[in-house]
Amino acid sequence: MSLNDPTRLRGSASRRSGPYLLGQIPDEVLVSIGRQLVHRLAVGVSDLTGDDFGTIFAEAIGGTHRARPLGVADVSWDGCAWSVKTVKDARPLTKQTVRLISGRNSPDYSLGISDPRANLDATGRAVLSVWNARVNEALDQYNELRIVVLMRNMETREFTIFEEEARQFVPTDYAWRLNPRRNIVGHERSDDHHQFTWQPHGSQFTIHRPVPGSARRFSIVPNVPMVSVSDILAAVSFRPDWIRVHG
Repeated sequence: MSLNDPTRLRGSASRRSGPYLLGQIPDEVLVSIGRQLVHRLAVGVSDLTGDDFGTIFAEAIGGTHRARPLGVADVSWDGCAWSVKTVKDARPLTKQTVRLISGRNSPDYSLGISDPRANLDATGRAVLSVWNARVNEALDQYNELRIVVLMRNMETREFTIFEEEARQFVPTDYAWRLNPRRNIVGHERSDDHHQFTWQPHGSQFTIHRPVPGSARRFSIVPNVPMVSVSDILAAVSFRPDWIRVHG
């Protein structure tokens, strides 16, 4: 079984409840996301974090950005939830693959593995079991769980956004080995395709994904006007007595 067709162990496809069909992000959502990006550019914000994008995406779909994730769920709308990712890329309009940092999966903490390089397959299975448990945690509360990814280049103002179902992985489908940097990498047993990277130092877990054909690509015109600090203060009728010095 490939990463492109992994097994979903909980939740029910028949109970889907998202605001639009999976992977079919509508134009109005793109415009809302773009509108919020323009606002940030206009006030001089040159980049955005994953948490920033969580807020942007939640507003675009009329959802809720969770203060703390539930498993991998960052944003919710009715019975649907999303794990929200943003990735910086030099050429988001043409890029065909993406590396998704998907949490710090620590089998030494969770499953008692003290030397992760002693048995690479055991470590890999443990890393995937941590991911699967987080997916389950979200699916215990939500009917559907998606991953939404924004690939961004804020300098060129080019973006690609896509989403797909968040699924679990069958640990025995993957073989694990050390790469030249001594990170542990997971390859599909059937075709040796590189699917995962796990870094023992820091426990960072990365899923390697193709950008699907359903991805939406958009850009923002280069001449967005900047709003100065004085303009903003004038707009809110700032007065010096708003500042209270306490010591």
